Amino acid sequence: MSSNQFTRREFVKASGLAALARSIPVSAQTGSKRKLKELLMYVGTYTKGRSESIYIYRMNLADGQLKPAATIKGISNPSFLAIDPKRRFLYAANESGEFAGKRGGGVTAFAIDRKTGDLRKLNEQNSPGVPCYVSVHPSGKFVLAANYGGGNVVIYPVRADGSLAEASDVAQHKGAGGDPKRQSGPHAHSIVPDAAGRYAFAPDLGLDKVMIYRIDTKNGKFIPNGFAATKPAAGPRHFDFHPSGKFAYVVNELDSTMIAFAYDKTKGALQELQTISTLPDGFSGTNYPADVHVHPSGRFVYGSNRGHDSIVIFSIDQNTGKVALVGHESTQGKWPRNFGIDPTGAFLLAANQNTDNVITFRIDQQSGRLTATGQTTEIPSPVCLKFIPAF
Repeated sequence: MSSNQFTRREFVKASGLAALARSIPVSAQTGSKRKLKELLMYVGTYTKGRSESIYIYRMNLADGQLKPAATIKGISNPSFLAIDPKRRFLYAANESGEFAGKRGGGVTAFAIDRKTGDLRKLNEQNSPGVPCYVSVHPSGKFVLAANYGGGNVVIYPVRADGSLAEASDVAQHKGAGGDPKRQSGPHAHSIVPDAAGRYAFAPDLGLDKVMIYRIDTKNGKFIPNGFAATKPAAGPRHFDFHPSGKFAYVVNELDSTMIAFAYDKTKGALQELQTISTLPDGFSGTNYPADVHVHPSGRFVYGSNRGHDSIVIFSIDQNTGKVALVGHESTQGKWPRNFGIDPTGAFLLAANQNTDNVITFRIDQQSGRLTATGQTTEIPSPVCLKFIPAF
């Protein structure tokens, strides 16, 4: 699972969702009996405009208010972020055409100061393409990256100090999809390991496939394990697991749909259960879904619509994994490239890339519906939101 998923599960295990924000105990790692009141939120951005790089905020769990904590400057297009399971290190995908004097992008490693939330750069590694997504293996020993430009996925060993070694493997995707304009070649768009760290799943927008790999953790290698095909010209983009590990969900950029899969954790196989539109009936404009997240309770799954500029809300049948439409909520901005659900499940924050803001919504725990809190945070070109406990 991703680092954010790991954090959610720790919170659920520690206190249960019923307690929510005001009664979540501090991680058992600290031995403290204090109640957690704040989260640190890290925001990845595109730096081609006004953005200075990575922004850090403190989030009040009582009301969702965000306060600036720090800004990390001088990192090229740190669009997507990932945090290791022990919350000691943060990794950023440098979504650039040139990085560290070489063609293509890279991945940068940081150490997290757990008291202040500040980041200290450790090192960087080049990537054989333009990365748009990073994740951390559940062991914390590997960082995985998906290169949209280049059409491949990469595995980097993590050294004891959190820095990255050179890539130990690159899996190159081949082929094309159903849309000749967008799918003339492979475009790996994300890569997500399962909870056990045995398998990794890489939706490839250019191939209409979710590529599946077994991870050789001894040698840091990808071993091909088949794929799950989508409909032609669907354009699979992002992927998230249900907390039970029995189901997974993929959002498709090109045909504005979401797919529910059953997951066989023994074989590392996906079986399609359902495909459903992310748009309301009657909408005929341009739309490109971007992100997908399952609520920590496992009761709801959300997706972002760029164009319709909304969050689609689905309820999840806990027995079958299939979804039913609850509704849509405007993101109160344009082009919600990504969004985040805080680990307690109390708030959803939508990152509107083209209006330079993040909007905070409170989540109704019974219906899954969203209500804007009135909190609007101005952040240039926000792309990715990640959370850890603040101490």
